[in-house]
Amino acid sequence: MPGPSKTGNNISPLLQFEDLPGPHPWPIVGNALQVKLPRLHQDIEAWANKYGSVFKMHLGPTKVLVIADHKIETELLKDRPSGFRRPKQLVDTIEEMGLQSGLLTAEGEAWKHQRRMVMASLTASNVRSYFPSLVKVTKRLQKRWTKAAQSNTSINVQHDFMRYTVDAIAGLSFGSDINTLETKDDVIQHHLDKILPAIFSRLNALVPYWRYFKLPSDRQLDRSVSIVNQSIKEFISQSRQRLAEEPERRATPTNLLESMIVAAEQPNSSVDYNDIAGNVITMLLAGEETTATTLSWLLYLLKRNPEAFKKAQDEAQAMSGELNEITPERLNDLKFIEACTLETLRLKPTGPFNVLVSLNDTEVAGVAIAKGTWIWSVCRHDTLAEKYFPNPQAFNPERWLIHPDNDLSLSRKVSMPFGSGPRVCPGRYLAMLEIKLAMVMLLNNFDILSVDTPDGGEAQELMSITMNPVGLTMRLRERS
Repeated sequence: MPGPSKTGNNISPLLQFEDLPGPHPWPIVGNALQVKLPRLHQDIEAWANKYGSVFKMHLGPTKVLVIADHKIETELLKDRPSGFRRPKQLVDTIEEMGLQSGLLTAEGEAWKHQRRMVMASLTASNVRSYFPSLVKVTKRLQKRWTKAAQSNTSINVQHDFMRYTVDAIAGLSFGSDINTLETKDDVIQHHLDKILPAIFSRLNALVPYWRYFKLPSDRQLDRSVSIVNQSIKEFISQSRQRLAEEPERRATPTNLLESMIVAAEQPNSSVDYNDIAGNVITMLLAGEETTATTLSWLLYLLKRNPEAFKKAQDEAQAMSGELNEITPERLNDLKFIEACTLETLRLKPTGPFNVLVSLNDTEVAGVAIAKGTWIWSVCRHDTLAEKYFPNPQAFNPERWLIHPDNDLSLSRKVSMPFGSGPRVCPGRYLAMLEIKLAMVMLLNNFDILSVDTPDGGEAQELMSITMNPVGLTMRLRERS
C-alpha cells in the first residue's frame, strides 16, 4: 500500500477505509437498501452533510469511498484514464442490453483514438458550419409550440426539449435529418427515453432478475434497443452511401460518423464497426438527455425568479431579427442567459455525482485504498456551500458575470458541470449554443403563462442517469 499522505502541508499517516465514519451497513446488501434509487443522489448528499466530506459506504459487497470535496474530485478527474476509470459494470450493463459502448465508457488506448475523432467533429468551427441546420431544428420547435399556444395545449417540457436535442445531435454528428419534432410516428426518441432509465436501474439492481425472467417492461426495452440498433445501422449505411457518391468527403469528413467510417476503413485501423455503433448511441443518449434536462431546469428556475426572467427576456429581445439572422457569434454575446445556464447547472446539475474505480493501490484524500475501490464524488456538496457561493440556495445568475465581487475562476473550479481533466465533455460548446438558441426563440416569440409541476409544489428531482425534473408542463401564448 502507499506510504504517508502528502495532502495539504503536513505529512500524516494514511487512514484505513475501515476507520472512516459512515452509515452502518446491513448484512450482505450493505447500505444499498438504505437509499431510494430515484433520489439516490439526495440520500448520499444527506450522508455527506452528516458524516463529512470523506466517509465510507457499502453497496452490496462493494466498498465505496465517498468524497464531497471539489478539489479532490478535480485531482481524480485529472488522473483519468491512467489512475481511475468508470466502473466496468456500466459497460457490462450497456452491452448486456444489446447496445455497443462508446467514448463515454471507453478506456485506455481505445478512449484516446475515439476521443480524437469526437473532439474533431465537435470543434467550434464544425459546429458553426452546422449552425444553419440547428436553426432549422429550432424553427421546428417554434412551429410545434405555436400550435400548442393556439390550441391552449399544455406542453410536456422535458419531452419536447428531448426531441429538439436529439434532432440537433443527429444532424451534427450523423448528417441525418430525423425530425422527431414534426413526426407523430414511433420515433427514435421514444425508444431512447426508455433506454437511459433502464441502464440506471439495472446498473443499481441488487438482483439481475431479467437474466432469468422478463417483465413486460423488459420486453419493451428489448424492442426499443432493437429499433435503436436498426436506426444506427441506417445512419451508418446512409453515411457510407454519401461517402461512396461523394469521394471528396473522405479527405474532409463533414461529421463524426463520416470521420469514424473513414478511420475504420484504413489499414490497421484502431476503430471498428462496434466503435462506430457505440459512439452513435453515446452521442444520441448523452447529447439528448443532458442538454434537454438543463433546458428544463433552466426554464423552471427562470419562471420562479421574475427579476432574472425579465433580464433574460430583455437580453433575448434585444437580439432583433429572425432566427435565420442569428449567428453563433451573436449568441456568444448573450452573457446573462449564459449566466442563467451556469447557475442552473450549479443548483441542478445533470450529473450530481461521479463514480470512478481505482486502477491501482493508492491514496485518496489521505485514505489508503486498494485497487478496484469505488470512489463516489458528491458534486453538489461544494456548489451549495456558503463558503464558495453566498446564499447558495438562491438562483442568482449575477454571480457568474464579470464583477469585482465575483471570483469567476474559483466558481468555475467548484462547479464543474461539464467535468474536468482529459475527459471534459466534448459537446459543451454545442450544448450552450442549443440552450441559447432555444431560449432566444422562446423568449422572443411567446409569453410563458405557466411552468407547472404535477402537484403545484417544488419540482422533484428524479435520478435516472441524469437528474430530471418530474413532470414539468408549460403553457404559452404567442407574442403579438
